[in-house]
Amino acid sequence: MKVAIISVSDKGQELAFDLKDKLDLDSTIIMCDLYHKNVKKYFPILFHEYDAIIAIMASGILIRSIAPLIESKLTDPAVVNIDDNGRFAISTLSGHLGGANKLTKKISNLINATPVITTSTDVNNKLGIDVLARDLYLSIDNSKEILYFNKAILEGREISLTVNPNKNFEYLFEYLNNTNMEINVSIYYSSKINTDEILVSVDEHKLILKEKKIVVGIGCRRGKECEKIRDGFMKSLDDLNIRQSRVNLLTSAEIKKDEKGILELSESLGIPVEFVEIDKLKLFESNDVSKSEFVYSKFGIYGVCEPSALIMAGFESKLIYKKTSYDGVTISVAVSR
Repeated sequence: MKVAIISVSDKGQELAFDLKDKLDLDSTIIMCDLYHKNVKKYFPILFHEYDAIIAIMASGILIRSIAPLIESKLTDPAVVNIDDNGRFAISTLSGHLGGANKLTKKISNLINATPVITTSTDVNNKLGIDVLARDLYLSIDNSKEILYFNKAILEGREISLTVNPNKNFEYLFEYLNNTNMEINVSIYYSSKINTDEILVSVDEHKLILKEKKIVVGIGCRRGKECEKIRDGFMKSLDDLNIRQSRVNLLTSAEIKKDEKGILELSESLGIPVEFVEIDKLKLFESNDVSKSEFVYSKFGIYGVCEPSALIMAGFESKLIYKKTSYDGVTISVAVSR
């Protein structure tokens, strides 16, 4: 998640600095930038350049600033409002699909604030269909139906999920079994459903949840044991709360194509691995990718795990886990659009 923090007062700016220091330590926060004052100038930029905006200011200033910019729950960034004293963190916009509710809880833990979340499904401890989609990295083909489905879930009505029997949906079943939120679902199987899709239905209403491609990029020292690589892999998934069966692909640079530890990991997990050509890595450019002069001095490329993951996830993919080191192993995670 790319986050912008904007403040208007000196006290708010102090809180912004403190919060940035804490968020920079979080591997799921790809970047965190600070802005101060001049909200009329900055908000139109922030709204289209960041996944989330943390606004440390009065709610009136915030609402008047973002009202003309709001377009769709599918595209609007998460917006969290914090008072100057850091007493309350309020999920203000894109609570589910944008992730504002989760970010609100994260921020509240970091600065010891009271989280304020008002979405109906959350306050009634119900699992919204859009929350399920976001948590499992699934796209929704017909967002207009979300309201109808969430209303049905609030009423306790049965929601049908139909999947292809030839695909491993363990991640879905684990998620539904382990969630502490309520949803009444039945699972059905049909070979007519695409293997990367979940048909959701209630009454005559239907929508399709489709898997986004999740790619784990791996870098490691020569001869690194499979167990050490697995440790980094599992820690990154734990941080993201992603089930192992949800990962579509492992990847690294072609200089690692004979790396025994990576090949053994792929085989043991049952997740395919693909290696990216050096020429593609040399040509790849992204402001989200960190650059290592050490890696460049050895291989002529600035990084392995981040650019490999983004390339294999496809055009307009984004990092959801920045390069993180685990005892000679680096892990990053990218997801397709």
